Amino acid sequence: MTEEKTGRGAQLLAAANVLMLTTIASRVLGYLRDVLIFAKFGQNELTDAYNAAFSIPDFLYMILVGGALSSAFIPVFSGYLARNEEDEGWRVLSIIFNWIMLLLAIGVAIGLMFAPQLVDLLVPGFDDATKQMTVNLTRIMFFQVIFMCLSGISTGILQSYKNFTAPAIGSVLYNLGIILGGVLLAAPIERMFPGYGIAGFSVGVVLGAMLNFLVQFVAILRLGVRYTFSFNLRHPGVRELLLLIVPVFIGLAASQFNLFVNQNLASSLSEGLVSALRAAQRLMQLPITLFGITVGIAFFPTMTELAAKMELDEFKRTVVMGLRTVIFVTIPASFGLAALAKPVIRFMYEFSRGAFTADDTNQTAYALVFYTIGVFAYAAIHTLSRAFYALKNTKIPVAVAVLSIAVNVVMSVVLVRYMAQGGLALAYSVAGIFNMVVLIVLLNVKVGDIGSWGLLKSTVQTIFISGVMGCAVWALTALCESFLPLASKLAQMVEIALAIGVGAALYAVLSLLLKMPEAEQIMRIIRRRLHRKSRPAD
Repeated sequence: MTEEKTGRGAQLLAAANVLMLTTIASRVLGYLRDVLIFAKFGQNELTDAYNAAFSIPDFLYMILVGGALSSAFIPVFSGYLARNEEDEGWRVLSIIFNWIMLLLAIGVAIGLMFAPQLVDLLVPGFDDATKQMTVNLTRIMFFQVIFMCLSGISTGILQSYKNFTAPAIGSVLYNLGIILGGVLLAAPIERMFPGYGIAGFSVGVVLGAMLNFLVQFVAILRLGVRYTFSFNLRHPGVRELLLLIVPVFIGLAASQFNLFVNQNLASSLSEGLVSALRAAQRLMQLPITLFGITVGIAFFPTMTELAAKMELDEFKRTVVMGLRTVIFVTIPASFGLAALAKPVIRFMYEFSRGAFTADDTNQTAYALVFYTIGVFAYAAIHTLSRAFYALKNTKIPVAVAVLSIAVNVVMSVVLVRYMAQGGLALAYSVAGIFNMVVLIVLLNVKVGDIGSWGLLKSTVQTIFISGVMGCAVWALTALCESFLPLASKLAQMVEIALAIGVGAALYAVLSLLLKMPEAEQIMRIIRRRLHRKSRPAD
């Protein structure tokens, strides 16, 4: 049994490592994409229109496929695989696929037709010219939804077979496609349609979505596609899937409504603040994606398998291992990102000939500091929600998500009056912490104590040493700014690298002094690897 657990842990770590490496590559390309956009167009009504144009197509994708399908599909499909009923699982998939494509065609047609009215509801604070640009960019981006839906279905299939590589590579190609579209098409479009050069990046979004799907489709062909033309909603597997998926649909729709409310409120603020919020949220999402999402995705099939076999003790150990790992990494990342908010944004987006200004840096950093408060919570939610999905319970995480969205909306309406974009970011963070705490309490009720006391103790220790580290990093950056020539990108990079290095070393020392199990586990892994390398070859 010990060997089985060790093998399972190694597989989970290997899957997480693959996801993490490709996520880093995807994020680097995402950063390059943002640099190209901000350097050419700045942070103004053009980028506000570009960012707002994602919202309606993303809403259609999210309610049809994104998150909901994989969350409900993987437990159902994995059950068929475990019972050696693979053909029946593919029959269920075919029925769901046919319905999604039908609803997608209707949704895209409605979106293209009523884009002006939808944009007017989404960003009423935009002036007429910016609204019209948002409408045109939205219509272009609707075509990405087709490929994103196909990609979402493909991801669910591949992850059920524990193939994480193709979907991860697809996310890299998505950002690469956006960059290629922007670089190759922005100038020609600007010449033909003055003022619309940014549409090149919108076309790139469609290209990236296409590449994302194609790489996954090739992997699915290797599995052997077993497609059936059927719309039979009475199939037992389809009915089970629908019972699981409907609550998730509701939760995702509520989440998108929350996004619409935030953009509605932000559109009435000063020009460029929609883009400032989006840029800050992208930076906030970096540690969540690298650690929260990768751990959640990598652990999900295993949690589903353990839940199906009713191995609840091992299920709880797997869940709490994921939570403690995520929290141990993301809390110091949050403190570090808050302390380095201004230096990081300045280094990433401010260029001597670019349109992104020092004021844009300050506005974005202001939002980012408040976003970092909720990083650890949103990272943990990815593991917690999947724990419930593995238990075939989608109602609890969705109900909690809807409740937390209500908290977010109420706080956003109040705080935006006093803190502008910082209030929207703070409301988002507080709602995430509320969501995480309620999920932990309800999971304990559902399966028994998962080790909450140890989790709480570890979290408190992590917050304490991360606070010490964050203060040290902030003091170090203040010192650097007093003598480094920060107009130079090299000096900016030295400042950030020095702060990260000192912060990481201090965090490691403090966590080992407190004898935190997570730190000691990492040291054991390092010693084991060094020992293996030092052994002579046979």
